[in-house]
Amino acid sequence: MHMITELTRMWLTRSTKPFLFKNEYDQELPFSDCDGLGLYVHIPFCRSICSFCPYCKTLYTEEACSQYIDALIREIHLAGSQAPGKKAVTNLYFGGGTPALAADRIKEIIDAIQEHFIITQGIGIELHPENVTPRTLHILKEAGITKLSIGIQSFQKKFQKLLGRTGADMVPLKAALSQVPFETVSMDFIFALPSQTFGDLKADVDAAFEAGANHVALYPFIDFTFTDSVLPSMGKKEKRQLLDQITRYCLETGCTRSSIWTFAREKHASYSSMTRDNFLGFGCSAATLLRDQFKINTFSVEEYIRRIDQKKLPTALTLRFTPRQRMIYYLFWTAYSTRVDPRDFEAFFGVPLKKMYGLELRLAKLLGFAEEKDGVYSMTLKGAFYYHYYENFYTLSYIDRMWGLLRKEAFPEQMEL
Repeated sequence: MHMITELTRMWLTRSTKPFLFKNEYDQELPFSDCDGLGLYVHIPFCRSICSFCPYCKTLYTEEACSQYIDALIREIHLAGSQAPGKKAVTNLYFGGGTPALAADRIKEIIDAIQEHFIITQGIGIELHPENVTPRTLHILKEAGITKLSIGIQSFQKKFQKLLGRTGADMVPLKAALSQVPFETVSMDFIFALPSQTFGDLKADVDAAFEAGANHVALYPFIDFTFTDSVLPSMGKKEKRQLLDQITRYCLETGCTRSSIWTFAREKHASYSSMTRDNFLGFGCSAATLLRDQFKINTFSVEEYIRRIDQKKLPTALTLRFTPRQRMIYYLFWTAYSTRVDPRDFEAFFGVPLKKMYGLELRLAKLLGFAEEKDGVYSMTLKGAFYYHYYENFYTLSYIDRMWGLLRKEAFPEQMEL
């Protein structure tokens, strides 16, 4: 697995040099000239810890959460004040963890952000099904939230039990969502669970739209090495069949495919915190992607607060991109949307896409992974599956290793990937 991603990296970057992350950072972040800049805020607190979840999280206490939010707001001002005036950004997303545990302070966080940024395309937040109550939804809407992403995982008891989740009851969900409408209501599901069938997944998608969703996300189960999950992975053949079947079903019922794993029932509905050219991340474990660098904050809540108290950015590791490395990062996450427009690539890098990766584009078309229409490359069903398949390798070879290290060390010396 590691060899596959290593050989791919060397071929696409035209170099044997690994991605080298160092324990360094720029106190002054060069984001003021970045176009298409997005924002992400991480709130790591949960009432209980799900065994399958790989994200940075810790058990909730009111005191710990309050101290963390205080530090988070200081980090926002520390970074945001570096740009002259107010910087226009696309979306703001809150992730976790369970951000709704801090629902009463979400407006305070948004107000701090709006002192430095103008949000042009809405504000999204992740919710546990238990948080979908009229009271919480009213608080979030009044704070400025326009998009919800509800982590259902599955409506079915057999899969809820496998995942160690409490039940997601469609009836109260539907009642609460009908009382407090939002621009986007997305519901997340895990696919490729043991013994899961197309019928199982179809029933979940149907239930989501019945409950008030206008957008669904179908994420593959990935067995991270540092989680406590003991679920076996589904075989490649079965996984591809399941992904193809649910994709065809969503498209046949009028949905638009907005990314590899997301489908929108309504044209305006969108929810993706990944498909952005540049972004700033605030909070522990949050990542920042700029023109020439990628950085990730410490996973330790305590060390995060300590660094902010010193008026320093809480960066744990920084990667300084070579031009080719930045191109590959751009293409990988742009392809997540299922399409790549060479005009956008050339506008970003100042060089034609075909000049840099003409051979790879021809191979993608020859192998049936992509189609070209009006100069834009779009993934086929086959291409979408193999993107998913490779993304699984990428996740376990890169993200799993990095997050695994950062869970153990607040500020590691360096890391090669």
